[in-house]
Amino acid sequence: MASHIEDYAMIGDSHTAALVSKNGSIDWFCLPRFDSGACFAALLGSPENGRWLLAPESSSFQVSRRYQPDTLVLETEFHTAKGSVTLVDFMPQRERHPHLVRLVRGDQGEVRIRTEIIFRFDYGELVPWVTRLADGALRAVAGPNMVVLRSPTPLRGKDLKTYSEFTVKAGETIPFVLSYGHSERPVPEAIDPHAALERTVDLWKKWISRSMYRGPYQETVKRSLITLKALTYQPTGGITAAPTTSLPEKIGGKRNWDYRYCWLRDATLTLRVLSDSGFNQEAQNWRDWLIRAAAGSPDKVQIMYGLDGERHLKEWELDWLTGYEGSKPVRVGNAAVEQLQLDVYGELSAVMHRARRGQFSEHEHGIELEWALLDHLEKIWREPDQGIWEVRGARRQFTHSKVMSWVAFDSAIKSCEQFGLRGPLDRWRKVRQEIHDDVCRNGFNFKLGSFVQFYGSNNMDASLLFIPRVGFLPGTDERVRGTIGALERNLMRGGLLMRYKTEETDDGLRGDEGVFLPCSFWLADAYVLSGRIDDARKLFESLLKIKNDVNLLSEEYDPVAKRLLGNFPQALSHVALVSTALLLSRSSHAPKDPKAKSATNGS
Repeated sequence: MASHIEDYAMIGDSHTAALVSKNGSIDWFCLPRFDSGACFAALLGSPENGRWLLAPESSSFQVSRRYQPDTLVLETEFHTAKGSVTLVDFMPQRERHPHLVRLVRGDQGEVRIRTEIIFRFDYGELVPWVTRLADGALRAVAGPNMVVLRSPTPLRGKDLKTYSEFTVKAGETIPFVLSYGHSERPVPEAIDPHAALERTVDLWKKWISRSMYRGPYQETVKRSLITLKALTYQPTGGITAAPTTSLPEKIGGKRNWDYRYCWLRDATLTLRVLSDSGFNQEAQNWRDWLIRAAAGSPDKVQIMYGLDGERHLKEWELDWLTGYEGSKPVRVGNAAVEQLQLDVYGELSAVMHRARRGQFSEHEHGIELEWALLDHLEKIWREPDQGIWEVRGARRQFTHSKVMSWVAFDSAIKSCEQFGLRGPLDRWRKVRQEIHDDVCRNGFNFKLGSFVQFYGSNNMDASLLFIPRVGFLPGTDERVRGTIGALERNLMRGGLLMRYKTEETDDGLRGDEGVFLPCSFWLADAYVLSGRIDDARKLFESLLKIKNDVNLLSEEYDPVAKRLLGNFPQALSHVALVSTALLLSRSSHAPKDPKAKSATNGS
């Protein structure tokens, strides 16, 4: 059985990533990209689906771990009765080939170590042909895929697995390097693992030193920024939502999705936290990726794309995998790519306006695409859609979708007003007002004193917290306060906020789910914007306690079992964390609203 989600840490090279458990097992690793087939897939099945265990031979040991400060280099310390060792895991910056390096360093006494490597390609389905090369390295080949394992310690094969046992004494270091290449090409070159470690540490430290964030929670914010950098696909600048697929939103449930793609929805928040934190180049790369990916006919814009901007992400199931703790199906691809979600127009327009406000962008960049998208949105904004949560039930007139349609026109109007861009301002202002009036008339339930999930409903939805976030209404507006109060009364579970009640919303699926972590950060933001600074800080700090021991967050959380749920680590959770920290930092000395009421059950 795979470890608990919170027991994993991530290493990566901004092309792909691996998940390493506390017991020294790499249970998930896709090569050569985030969205490629996994060669270690035990996370979603059993060890027979591929893993790499490297740990003390004794079953009795204590574990502690950490990232080297300001890096993505993972150190796992194993303490045994006879001594202690540190396992150093990292991926150096890619030049020609991806490499995964594991160093076993003796710290005290001597420790007997064992490794068990089970190579399996195509998500654990294919057993490769393993041969030994002239230099002693092992080469595993299946179809187009090839990995080469180099180590000075003797390796032997048995029962379609690779084993080794060896002793590490204090002061010794035993290296392992796993390299990937295409099977029809020459074997990947050997690298110096120790020099690679020095370069990797130096590169990460130089990168994070550019951070301009100097507020409270600084170490936590830096770790989230490093995580976002690691989830960035370096060749294009696109940011993958998570490096995993099908980690369940409820153990044993069917809400299991592939998140190894780039969502337009995340663009606004990602760009904002990157640029606000001083990473203008990364923000520009992300903006440029959006322009390339969304280019084409305005009616063909998608909610998500592949890492290179691919449009076809057909969803299918891997029936040979049992799923994480029996949570089936295991899915690859994502059928939500075919949905209509009006909010992406608002997110894209907001990204472009945000980019123009930065010091890194020419004002006219991408303007033709943006104006064409607005022309199309003007024709379709009244239509029902699948909404922010990508429901697989009936289309609805989702309030959040309409609010974000308003954002699309509002952002374009502001760009014209602030930067002298040309556009049909009178027409856009008219449409903007029409949408605003429509939302206030149909999206607000006067009986409940709150905005609601979709027009004519009584349902609550955490996406309503975007109303003050995007400036549709101020946080101190009584309708916003009423909405915050209704969300607290209806969607709080264990002090955190659900997206919506699954039993009330026709999302096309059965079963419950955990609390969606970004929603609770959004609630903290709403507290700040409505003057409830103390409540915001209290909620934010309760969320920080959910992070695992290396400061990583998944998509969701089970407040009863106290377990992380969903794909991991989740970019949107870390974006939301940084965004809230930035907002709290700017609001540290802001006057409190005397009309703001303290939360009664929200934190």
